[in-house]
Amino acid sequence: MKALYKSGPHAGLELVDRPEPETGAHEVKIRVMTAGICGTDLHIEAYDDAAKAMINTPLVPGHEFYGEVVEIGDFVHGVKVGDRVSGEGHVVCGLCRNCRAGRKQMCINVDSVGVQRDGAFAEFVVIPESNVYIHRDERITPLLGAIFDPFGNAVHTALQFPMVGEDVLITGAGPIGLMAAAVARHVGARNIAITDVSEQRLELAKTMGIDLAVNVANTRIKEAQQKLGMVEGFDYGMEMSGHKTALPEMIENMNHGGKICMLGLPSTSIDINWGKVVTHMLTLKGIYGREMFETWYAMSAMLTSSEVMRERISSVVTDFLPATEWQQGFEAARSGHGGKVVLDWTVFSG
Repeated sequence: MKALYKSGPHAGLELVDRPEPETGAHEVKIRVMTAGICGTDLHIEAYDDAAKAMINTPLVPGHEFYGEVVEIGDFVHGVKVGDRVSGEGHVVCGLCRNCRAGRKQMCINVDSVGVQRDGAFAEFVVIPESNVYIHRDERITPLLGAIFDPFGNAVHTALQFPMVGEDVLITGAGPIGLMAAAVARHVGARNIAITDVSEQRLELAKTMGIDLAVNVANTRIKEAQQKLGMVEGFDYGMEMSGHKTALPEMIENMNHGGKICMLGLPSTSIDINWGKVVTHMLTLKGIYGREMFETWYAMSAMLTSSEVMRERISSVVTDFLPATEWQQGFEAARSGHGGKVVLDWTVFSG
């Protein structure tokens, strides 16, 4: 099969021929149709410090995908050949305290598809049956199915606290921030403001149903509150950028009792006003991945019940390229100006 392959501990990937993966007794083999490029994949391709800390080579990366089941193991009962599916990328141990308590997203022994085990930048990928999510509605297209993983991050973040009637601030208009904005509008937020420094991404954000796009290169969030006619701070903040200035400024613009969810991973230590966190009784919560599989059910329900949501989430994909043009795709994803980049793997199989 064709696969994007990291052959050793060095920068770069190669599109090469690799052996087709074998299917274990509890596993499912999927013919990959579409696969999204994630920030994690950019780290892996560059083989930077983040990649060195999380991967072992050789490796086939890629964990955001949609495809068709072509083979099942002897002990697989809930998935059948021909099913159209996506995959939950976190393969959990099932034995730690969190797994046994039903909190699989908090597994301390997680083994990630495309990070610690071969992933979906290939014609075929093999994952456990328990990680397969079947798409039973034809309105979930291969393009939408490919971004269920990052859409899940957005949904997981947005639904942590009640949002109906609340004023919402999102810092970072990357693909996940954009999708979080669409979710916020779908579930009934009052005012939604989103920040970035890329005018292209802020223009895309305006199609998500937001009230205000703020370029923080030249406008402060305090001014955004005034433009929205707000007399108190934001009720709900979602920090999606990981930028060192985003969280401190968000904290300065939260209402008393405000709640902040942090999905963006900062690359450096961040100094924040802990006095304000205490005196304003703010809640800060870290978010990672998706709830297995409650978030997936919520995603499907939103997309199949609302044509507007399908259009908004689909529009987050700004680059859809054949897998043979993977280098162009990685360049587009690394530029930080567009939305989601998805590779088409059917160019090899039709």
